[in-house]
Amino acid sequence: MSACVSTRATDPSRTERDHHQPHSPPPTSPRRFRGLRPPRVEGADWSASIAVFLIALPLSLGIALATGAPLQSGLVAAAVGGLVAGLLGGSPLQVSGPAAGLTVVTADLIHRYGWRTTCAVTVLAGLAQLGLGCLRVARTALAVSPAVVHGMLAGIGVTIAVAQLHIVLGGSPQSAVLDNVRALPAQLAHLHPAAVSMSVLTLTVLLLWPRLPGRVGRALRKVPAALVAVTAATVTASLTGLSLPKVDLPSWRSHALAGLPEGPVLGIAAAVLTVTLVCSVQSLLGAVAVDKMISARPGLPARVGRSDLDRELLGQGAANLVSGALGGLPVAGVAVRSSANVQSGAVSRNSTMLHGVFVVIAALLMVPILELIPLASLAALVMAVGIQMVSLHHIRTVTRHREVLVYAVTTLGVVLLGVLEGVMLGVAVAVAVALHRLARTRITHEEKEGVHHVQVRGQLTFLAVPRLSRTLHLVPHGTHAVVELDGSFMDHAAYEALQDWQSTHLAQGGSTELTGREGGRIAEPATAGRLADRTAPVDRAAPADHDTVGRTTATACRCHPWTPWRNHQCALPTRPVGGSGSTGSTGATGTAGSTGSAGVAGSTGVDAAAGPVGAAGAHGGPEEPEGPGAPGPTGVSASSTAPAGTGAAGAADASAPSVSSGGRQLARGISAFQRNTAPLVRGELARLAREGQQPSQLFLTCADSRLVTSMITSSGPGDLFVVRNVGNLVPPPGGESGDDSVAAAIEYAVDVLKVRSITVCGHSGCGAMQALLSAEPGQAARTPLRRWLRHGAPSLERMAAEESPWVRLAGRAPADAVEQLCLTNVVQQLEHLRAHESVARALRERELELHGMYFHVGEAQAYLLAEDPADDGVHGGVFSRVGTTALHGTHV
Repeated sequence: MSACVSTRATDPSRTERDHHQPHSPPPTSPRRFRGLRPPRVEGADWSASIAVFLIALPLSLGIALATGAPLQSGLVAAAVGGLVAGLLGGSPLQVSGPAAGLTVVTADLIHRYGWRTTCAVTVLAGLAQLGLGCLRVARTALAVSPAVVHGMLAGIGVTIAVAQLHIVLGGSPQSAVLDNVRALPAQLAHLHPAAVSMSVLTLTVLLLWPRLPGRVGRALRKVPAALVAVTAATVTASLTGLSLPKVDLPSWRSHALAGLPEGPVLGIAAAVLTVTLVCSVQSLLGAVAVDKMISARPGLPARVGRSDLDRELLGQGAANLVSGALGGLPVAGVAVRSSANVQSGAVSRNSTMLHGVFVVIAALLMVPILELIPLASLAALVMAVGIQMVSLHHIRTVTRHREVLVYAVTTLGVVLLGVLEGVMLGVAVAVAVALHRLARTRITHEEKEGVHHVQVRGQLTFLAVPRLSRTLHLVPHGTHAVVELDGSFMDHAAYEALQDWQSTHLAQGGSTELTGREGGRIAEPATAGRLADRTAPVDRAAPADHDTVGRTTATACRCHPWTPWRNHQCALPTRPVGGSGSTGSTGATGTAGSTGSAGVAGSTGVDAAAGPVGAAGAHGGPEEPEGPGAPGPTGVSASSTAPAGTGAAGAADASAPSVSSGGRQLARGISAFQRNTAPLVRGELARLAREGQQPSQLFLTCADSRLVTSMITSSGPGDLFVVRNVGNLVPPPGGESGDDSVAAAIEYAVDVLKVRSITVCGHSGCGAMQALLSAEPGQAARTPLRRWLRHGAPSLERMAAEESPWVRLAGRAPADAVEQLCLTNVVQQLEHLRAHESVARALRERELELHGMYFHVGEAQAYLLAEDPADDGVHGGVFSRVGTTALHGTHV
């Protein structure tokens, strides 16, 4: 498979939204703040906003309690986060509000400077975020090591949990973590039974509610666990008459607003920097996480789009500016609420804004109800959130990437020193670890059977040149040496040292070979820079490719097997050899030396000699897609089969047929396979040659060149027994309608190879289905193609039958009639498949499974037919989207 330049100029930045119908008005220019238009709220946004509101209400009060701020400030921040950040932010489905990650920072500010100065710091942090957003530096925050971010959140979580534990036990927390730890024994000796009972009740509900079993449990789990836990504790405390501290919401008339900052300038500046850093990083990383959640919902990415991080930073800055001015807590993107928003089916920013409206209504009208909530219940809720911030998944991830030191240092720094100090310490350790990895190079030497192997692990820079030189000089003169470079970078000093040694060793009668980790030879680097691609080694001894006039073409196409490609087309000039041929009956142009009939390209109207490589083409895998005008089953192009003398230039030489560009490309592809891929697969193919093929499944699909079965099924040699034809058709057995070719393949696969499953795979944009839809009723089948397509007529009848339910895709309707017929055809061919005797017998004996599959070419998305195994196959089915997780087989 070759990575080639497309013959058609395309703009990869264009999306489907760039196109519009021919008779529709031209698209209007995009507006920067689309949220300023009058909202049209959909039902999904209403339900999502209610779910988010029910989560945000108790958490906002609990975070305000944990910081020591007025409880109204949590409601103010939640409302402002929903309305302002929701309206102006660049991540439509991210929900902002008071975040647990800011609890420690805010509590420290209130303890040092008081509440009014803390509000002023929030305002200044909002202004700083607005400035950073205008400078468009939002993506710079993504350069922070994830280990630092996760360590920061873990440290904040530990601090929150230890502090709230005192309130859970009926006491009051201290300002520092160590003070809280030292005070725990005394607190445990003086427990408050009422507070402990309400806390235990809250934690129990939080733990058990998401695990309710059965159908009733699934229905109940739609109500947020946090709301149920706080409600249960509130109702219990009210009914039992327990005496314990409860929420106290003073009148809004006495609510404290921001004042002028009072305190040392350096202290205020450090506070602003800390709030800006934590708010920005948490919000931007949250926006990226929301994008990942959106991509998992079919159809939603095209509607919502990716987050604009710079605009998100501007929205968060505006929200902090307003929240601080109104006496609210600092605002940031909140992962719990954002996740609930996406999972509840939100489709626009309206859900975020509506949740803010609901918070305003609750703050104004539900004060008597909110004042019944026990503080111990809110403390237990926030303590659970703090514990969850120490994520075992994050610990496993940083351990796997060998960054546990950065994580641990950051966590301990935040707990013992503070958020800003801990983050700076973590960043310093992360930089030190990165420099250590960059500068650390392991160079070893060993002798195996007279061959000296020098292995270089890591980046080869000037720092490693002395050790490299010492190791290379351990290789005796006149011996064969293999230097294995396992790294992605080599600077000029290392390159010169390596080249000097190589020249000296060759001059002294020795031989050298430079290889990558996989054993392939690498090209000589012209200057300092990255090493050559080890998966596509360059053979410097290979002869250059020349065209018919002697011009070197090897540099015109720099294609390598198993690399990304575009359209399977090489940008090589196509020139006729000796003149142009005559024109066939269809009007397609023939190649040099061909008759009109032999030169017809086919239904696509592409010059037969200019097509890309066919089934035996350039890549070294089990299959290669066949492009329009590709060579036929024998790999011979139309021009090479044409009799000499029948075209304008045919009399030139009857014994020397012209070599087409397709033939040259075929030769280059085969040469690349023999040079690069054959050494890697020779062992496996030799085993298959000895043992014979034992495929696990028969894969019946269309001959369309865009379907690469080995690629979309992640299979290799010996895995699939593949049958391809136009339209992935399975003719019913017997009579004139049968087809011995397909039937023989089915019989051989089931009875001889003993395959365990058969898959019928259709695809989007199938030309055979388009031909069926465009055919005139009763039209005579005069050509081989039309006679073959009669096997697809039952699919067309099935789709037209009113009593038969339509086959469909999960999550969306078929795009058009062609896609509907492509889906229906898969189900119909499965029904034909059951009629074959060998298949029916294997199904009765439960030795065979049937699968229906649909591949959307434009989306590179596979769908499997999900149907009741007991179904007789005559009903409609649903094709379910295949995700990135492991999939267990779906029976048909």
